[in-house]
Amino acid sequence: MDTRTLTTPEADLVYDVRGPLPPADGRPPLVMIGQPMDAVGFATLASHFPDRTVITYDPRGLGRSTRKDGRNDHVPEVQAEDVHALVEALGAGPVEMFASSGGAVTALALVAAHPDDVTTLVAHEPPLIPVLPDAPAAERARAAVRDVYEAKGLGAGMAAFIAMTSWQGEFTDAYFDRPAPDPAQYGLPSEDDGSRADPLLSDRSWAVSGYRPDVEALTAAPARIVIAVGEETGDTLTGRTSEAAAGLLGRRAAVFPSHHGGFLGDEYGHAGQPEAFARRLREVLGGAG
Repeated sequence: MDTRTLTTPEADLVYDVRGPLPPADGRPPLVMIGQPMDAVGFATLASHFPDRTVITYDPRGLGRSTRKDGRNDHVPEVQAEDVHALVEALGAGPVEMFASSGGAVTALALVAAHPDDVTTLVAHEPPLIPVLPDAPAAERARAAVRDVYEAKGLGAGMAAFIAMTSWQGEFTDAYFDRPAPDPAQYGLPSEDDGSRADPLLSDRSWAVSGYRPDVEALTAAPARIVIAVGEETGDTLTGRTSEAAAGLLGRRAAVFPSHHGGFLGDEYGHAGQPEAFARRLREVLGGAG
């Protein structure tokens, strides 16, 4: 693995290249992106593609990538320009892309702004709140997570986030009338460490979950766009946003093994089914499903 740094006026973007550039097999590079997850989370999935040149990167301000723009928020259009610069730096033409969660939102913004950068995009469970019929209630639920985090810290905030993202169906009074979850039930600390900079629990990434995809630009793009959803995800927030986003593009979401992190190995202690996930990804990249 070759680790490189792309220096732009606003950020120093660290990325990893597994395999030769240009790729020896004539296939496009396979770029994997996440948000707020950095390249670490793709290690297991990338290992299942030893025959491909795989690129992973850390978004600006996350992991090893530093930012010089004086900001601490995460905006899909801004990160899309970073990924565009990365694709250009690879010098290997348009890429294939697997994008997870907030990274899937960035990828949709990339294809809308730079439609010739990507041949096939597999956007796995993009958390696009505006596409939901209960968007105002989902925004309220998101704000409640932020409020708990600001009031009580990381453990309480993460417990609230897990409760929100595991809720099945629309956010009704039944959701809002529940007592706040106990961090201990998820094995989380109840002590407040005083930090308030977590990109997932603060409002720093609200532009990601609040992104409204440019359907006209996406449907006009030459890229093949596949919205993917985990078979275990059900009617949770990202399951519903995935189905709704696919519907806006005139198709159904492609079903992948496991859950929201179905491609993960032991990177974060909540493994999915990475081998089966990689097989499915190969199928979809090859045009099946």
